[in-house]
Amino acid sequence: MCGLAVQDVRAGDALLEQGTVLGPRQAAILAATGYPSVKARPRPRVVVVSTGSELREPGEPLGFDSVYDANSFALAAAARQADAIAYRVGIVSDDPQELTDTLSDQLVRADLVVTSGGVSKGDYDVVKDVLGRLGTVEFAEVAMQPGKPQGFGTVGEDDTPIFTLPGNPVSSYVSFEVFVLPAIRRMMGKLPYRRPLVRATCMAGFGSPRGRTQYVRGDFEVTARGAQVRPVGGHGSHLIGSLSQSNCLIVVPEATTAVEAGSIVDVAVLDRNF
Repeated sequence: MCGLAVQDVRAGDALLEQGTVLGPRQAAILAATGYPSVKARPRPRVVVVSTGSELREPGEPLGFDSVYDANSFALAAAARQADAIAYRVGIVSDDPQELTDTLSDQLVRADLVVTSGGVSKGDYDVVKDVLGRLGTVEFAEVAMQPGKPQGFGTVGEDDTPIFTLPGNPVSSYVSFEVFVLPAIRRMMGKLPYRRPLVRATCMAGFGSPRGRTQYVRGDFEVTARGAQVRPVGGHGSHLIGSLSQSNCLIVVPEATTAVEAGSIVDVAVLDRNF
């Protein structure tokens, strides 16, 4: 029976291409051709941390100055969707020592750390304060909307990479798509690193700021007339309702200030395997 299993494989054939995800069928061909082991990249362990004393867990009562933590749930789910192993950490307040202790505790199980909040120019930007003093994380303003404030570097004795994303929910999610997702895919050896863009006809016009690449939430569909996309909701980085109703991001180049109805645009289709 084993001989029959490999009659369609000849000496010199490549059994599996680099970047192939090892599943039951791939395990079968490896075992059937006598390979007891192969070199493989493990699924990266991603630790997700939300910062902010104003944050509350879903189900807890809200005060006049508090909001529910949506970012850590969205980012952990996005990491799992990328085939990483995600660990969502409880909310970390604006106390610098608490963040320092949390990172120290979590690095033992982290191949990558993702934080949200605390990286803008506010008075309580604890992530920027704590990691800035280490000198291993660089903070910058990126020419994109949403998601302008960003940080990246390493932490801990093992130089674990860390992405520090903005706190607004839409900014945080878009930043994950633009920066973190390609990093996770590269860690696993998956190609392409970035989500491929498709072309579609934009069914409604809208404006875009000059000098920034804009990521607009949209509804993408393929019809008898071809691929079409329609903007969903406003452009505010706090408008999470329109994010939940979208299935793509319309990518507008930084030199474009207006998208006319009927024009062809680039679209990153979310939730699509690639």
